[in-house]
Amino acid sequence: MSAVYACFFLITLWAAYHNQLPLNFLEKLPNYDKFGHVILYCIASYLGHYLCRQKHFKPAGLSLPVFPVLFALFTITEELLQGLSPYRTLDAGDLLCSFAGIGLGYWFAQRAGRHTDTNRP
Repeated sequence: MSAVYACFFLITLWAAYHNQLPLNFLEKLPNYDKFGHVILYCIASYLGHYLCRQKHFKPAGLSLPVFPVLFALFTITEELLQGLSPYRTLDAGDLLCSFAGIGLGYWFAQRAGRHTDTNRP
């Protein structure tokens, strides 16, 4: 399922960079772009963090989740690259919604992990 979602996510990015998103449908939804960022990035963060077995690393005494941190770096890079695309725009609101999705996905994965740990014999 994660591989299928990764393909879907990458196809969505490709479609956005090539002006191939179904805007006739999407524009009927208010703030579709912001909701899309939260939902797409939440699912990706959840699946990635869960697949990485909720691994954390500890630089300078902080416990940081591996996948969400790497995905946040990817997100910053991808958002900055939008400035080079004729069909995309660099938008701080999009970046904040993406980070909200990453944080929400991380929270859901951590919660799911604790739930499964308490149910193990």
